[in-house]
Amino acid sequence: MKKLAFSLAAICLAAPVAFAQSETPKTSQTTPAMPTSGETNPGAPVAGKNSFTEAQAKSRIENAGYTDVSGLKLDDQGVWRAMASKDGKQGSVSVDFQGNVVMAK
Repeated sequence: MKKLAFSLAAICLAAPVAFAQSETPKTSQTTPAMPTSGETNPGAPVAGKNSFTEAQAKSRIENAGYTDVSGLKLDDQGVWRAMASKDGKQGSVSVDFQGNVVMAK
């Protein structure tokens, strides 16, 4: 009888652990690593661990229509920042971990 009671107690204590593993994550899953619609995230540049190399970041900036890209550096927020020109205007350009390319206003 004691063995049965011990077994039931062990099962009852283990059940919440099993259920906890199937819960959805508590962190936000709404911000993808890469944009999915081809549009720039309105909150860009988004801070986060950036996996783009310097060459890839420069290529993204150039593919977005910018020229004369210079001074490209990865900052402590994980955002690549450079100076570049577009439509006759020179300014600061950023590439975040999602691939968003934006010029500072």
